[in-house]
Amino acid sequence: MKQVRIHAVGDARVDDVDEPAAGPRDAVVRVAACGICGSDLSFLKMGPITASGGPMPLGHEMAGEVVEVGQEVVGFTVGDQVVVLPGNDDLGRIGCGTDEGGMAPLLLVREADRRLFRAPAGVDLRTAALVEPLAVGMNAANQADVTPDQPVAVFGCGPVGLAAIATFADRGHARIVGVDVSAARRELAAALGASDVVDPTTEDVWARLSDLHGTVPTMLGPAPATAAYVEATGVDAVVTELTNHAGTGSTIVIVAVHGGEVAISGLLVMMRELTIRGAMEYPARYEDAIELLERRDLSAMVTHTFDVTEFGDALALLQASKECGKVLITFGGDS
Repeated sequence: MKQVRIHAVGDARVDDVDEPAAGPRDAVVRVAACGICGSDLSFLKMGPITASGGPMPLGHEMAGEVVEVGQEVVGFTVGDQVVVLPGNDDLGRIGCGTDEGGMAPLLLVREADRRLFRAPAGVDLRTAALVEPLAVGMNAANQADVTPDQPVAVFGCGPVGLAAIATFADRGHARIVGVDVSAARRELAAALGASDVVDPTTEDVWARLSDLHGTVPTMLGPAPATAAYVEATGVDAVVTELTNHAGTGSTIVIVAVHGGEVAISGLLVMMRELTIRGAMEYPARYEDAIELLERRDLSAMVTHTFDVTEFGDALALLQASKECGKVLITFGGDS
């Protein structure tokens, strides 16, 4: 079958590999769709991180149908439509350094009873592939620790930022600002629940936030009364900007990948009593993301679909432009 694997820094290939077979506690899932994540682009810059040092399979945002189950699997049978929990400290992370990855027509899911979940009811499998990034964005919203009456801002309206916006909207937040340089992503943010969007290339973000959310006094003058910020851009300068401008008592949640050190003012963090939190992976209950996708139509988040044989084109789209939402890989061609 065809599988996307990283061989070296900047070198991702669609390889021919053997089809998997399930062990006693495993299942094999026929993947309907697998999203490309920003972390996949980070892996491409890093090179493979498998323990063996060999090629590293990509893909951790999957939905599909069970086609084989081991004899000890009790929760799932052939034909079940499922999503996969890829991140697990006990079992390793599918598509993130192990020998399994979801950018292939067939995926071996070890310890299937612990890693498979029923796909969202009434949702097609391509849209169901959004569960994993939705869970990441939901966890970022959870870490913000705000109530629906408090204003929030999401910097970066890629899929994870959009997922945070959708989560806030689902919880009744009425003042959600999405900030992004991409017109397409600002449109998606508005469609998925942002009350206002801001283009940082043409607008003064902090003046706009002050207009939209009001201000709070600080020792250095007024600052936006935004209660929480989600940093989903991955741009180091944005973290610096957030700590320079956030109002007293606000929370900054970093969910994007920042590969190096980021400059922040310890003085401002102290003076304004800022809370800075990381958000890694998912809510404690993965089903929360599945149920949100059942309640809200987020299918607009998927803007591009490529067959696995066209992975290079999909990669080029993400590397050259941010005028897109979620990009999916599918497996309609020859396996």
